[in-house]
Amino acid sequence: MSHEPHSGEHSGHHSGHHSDHHSGQFGLLRQRRFGPFFLTQFLGAANDNLFKFAFTVLVTYHLQVSWLPAQMAGLVIGALFILPFVLLSATAGQWADKHDKAFIMRAVKLLEVGIMVLAGIGFWMELVPLLLGCVFLMGLHSTLFGPVKYAYLPQHLSERELTGGNGMVEMGTFVAILLGNVTGGLLMAMPDVGRQWVGVSCLGVAVLGWWASRAIPASPSSDPGLQINWNPVSETWRNLKLAAEYPSVFRSLLGISWMWFFGAVFLAQFPSFARDVLGGDEHVASLLLVVFSVGIAVGSLLCETFSHRHVEIGLVPIGAVGMTVFAFDLYLASRGLQHGAGAALLGVGEFIAQPAHWRVMADLALLAFSAGLYSVPMYALIQLRAQPSHRARIIAANNILNALFMIVSSVLAGALLGAGFSIPEVFGATAVLNVLVVGYVFWLMPEYIIRLVMLFVTRIVYRLKVRGDLNLPTEGAAILVCNHVSFVDAIILGVTSPRPMVFIMDHRIFKTPGVGWLFKALKAIPIAPQKEDPQAYEAAFERARQVLREGELLCLFPEGAITKDGQLQPFKAGIMKILETNPVPVIPAALHNLWGSMFSRIDGAAMKRPLRRGLFNRIGLVVGEPVAPAQVTPEGLQQRVQALLDEPAI
Repeated sequence: MSHEPHSGEHSGHHSGHHSDHHSGQFGLLRQRRFGPFFLTQFLGAANDNLFKFAFTVLVTYHLQVSWLPAQMAGLVIGALFILPFVLLSATAGQWADKHDKAFIMRAVKLLEVGIMVLAGIGFWMELVPLLLGCVFLMGLHSTLFGPVKYAYLPQHLSERELTGGNGMVEMGTFVAILLGNVTGGLLMAMPDVGRQWVGVSCLGVAVLGWWASRAIPASPSSDPGLQINWNPVSETWRNLKLAAEYPSVFRSLLGISWMWFFGAVFLAQFPSFARDVLGGDEHVASLLLVVFSVGIAVGSLLCETFSHRHVEIGLVPIGAVGMTVFAFDLYLASRGLQHGAGAALLGVGEFIAQPAHWRVMADLALLAFSAGLYSVPMYALIQLRAQPSHRARIIAANNILNALFMIVSSVLAGALLGAGFSIPEVFGATAVLNVLVVGYVFWLMPEYIIRLVMLFVTRIVYRLKVRGDLNLPTEGAAILVCNHVSFVDAIILGVTSPRPMVFIMDHRIFKTPGVGWLFKALKAIPIAPQKEDPQAYEAAFERARQVLREGELLCLFPEGAITKDGQLQPFKAGIMKILETNPVPVIPAALHNLWGSMFSRIDGAAMKRPLRRGLFNRIGLVVGEPVAPAQVTPEGLQQRVQALLDEPAI
């Protein structure tokens, strides 16, 4: 079933949307494969939050319920909402893999309409137990919708649209949360008729969501023969084991769950942070939420711009550093601000008038912006690398982990506050914890740091322009061959590829100070000439065959060494030895303009004169059409690469 997502990919490639860089991620909203889905999920998230926040305000300010004290109401409502994620995510993931995703979304939206009829009665008649039941049911609605939501995207978007599409969904979710909370609060504050208005609005939004879902295009099942396991405990365990089979996917799941842990600490404390530390009223708490949501939305949207429309995990370390720096500065900025017990609470105007509060808001916005940069590439990586037939179940595993991390987060934050920590100190402790957790994730998965180094080289030392990168396959075994001009060829090719590439490289490069560690971390295969070390020569070919057997992308430099005069050298016959046992397509590529830069061998040794051409050198890569294995000869490949070199530089 591994070829299944192509149905959506190719329809995208040929529809001309990719060539138009300006339409970008917002252009997706006008297309049937994305627009109705985006609207459906946006309205669902808005309704969840409108309902929950209005209910929280009702029991905090309007109703005195003896068995539900006001300070506990938020926690109880939050816990009831998250409970179905822990219990039923595993079942929801199986459904999403077994049935048509559009059908499930419509069914879930109908369920939401039913829940909102009950909630309307609950608001109208002030029935708190009924409303608590509706909170659980809305959690169930979100649990069923989650896996479908993330498994739907890779079925309808190509690899180049995934980061943009995920950025839009993340941005939409946070804007929806924001609008839902603000609307719920405003409607509930209307004297006498607030409850009725909330009930009507919730039902109206649910009906609109169902109406939008009717336009979602068919999204066929990715595993129709799946036998559903109804035991949530064993199925949850099985999902987590399934995700753990793909180390890069599982580590990204842990990374995203950590982001939710981190974010939950801040989001949960906004009301008390606004009141007790900053001395602001409930409108100031809403303002903090607005600043935070706008930060995440902007970070999520800019991921596509920064990553040049690829799944670019090099952004993750930048986001992680930002989360720590700005969370810690928030602690420093708010440490000295203690609100006097008897003083009147500030409105938004008075709050903004104080310069000390600007630093607090800037920290919150930048912290959230960093979290957006950190999480969107991880979501896209999971969708790209998870097996299509298991994708929804892996997303379900993600939802379970997220829910567990958020529960641990609220317990831990509660324990710290109970132990006498102030709210700013809890923020400071979270920033320190972030260094340890994220450091551990990167230590397990150096690929994130390597991509960051690659981004630095290709965006700052050089300005890379690429043509023909659609010829690089997003799945299946293939060999890329390229001219060898400099010590950073592998880095430039690696950045262009939508997935990790394994390089066969001259064993001497591994001993080069400065770049040797990078090639080791890249898991490149060292090769020595046959005469020099026949054992190492054979071992390299065996490893190369293994890479192709695993369906990965292999990259060779058939000249055998970096050029000494800038010209293409004769191609060696090593590639034929690999194709004998593993006949896979061969893709020719040519690097332009690298000769003469500090990493090439112009005037003898490389790296002798750093920055000899300054920063931002224009370089190019042209990728040619794949060649069928039967047609490959070393001379033919050399001619093809030469032809790509003879094309005008980009």
